[in-house]
Amino acid sequence: MPLSILLPMVVLGIAAIAVLLHLLGLSRRATLPDVAAARAAWLREFPTDAPIHVTLCDNRSAALIATETGRGVVWPMGADTTARYLTGARLTATSSGLRLDLPDYTAPCIHIALDSDEAAAWQDTLKETA
Repeated sequence: MPLSILLPMVVLGIAAIAVLLHLLGLSRRATLPDVAAARAAWLREFPTDAPIHVTLCDNRSAALIATETGRGVVWPMGADTTARYLTGARLTATSSGLRLDLPDYTAPCIHIALDSDEAAAWQDTLKETA
């Protein structure tokens, strides 16, 4: 098959798949609908460290996790979630919430959208355990 036909077929095929996934809602960003979902997301990453306490943010985009070994955070990364411990993290308040700088090259910086009261509460909680 000539390249002049094959190239447009491939490009249009990939574009059609992307549009179809978007129309089916499969490109939507993940959310944490409840505490059980946040707990399950944490346990997918760290199955041997069960959460003791889960604080879900109001917009359901992240959760602060307390375990016996320390604190962590669960947040969406695309259509799935991921989790990290907050050991050695630096907190910075931003206009849209909190910025967490982690000593982890796989997730060096996390931006969590929180209102100002919620961001202050998260900061107080994290400072208590630091």
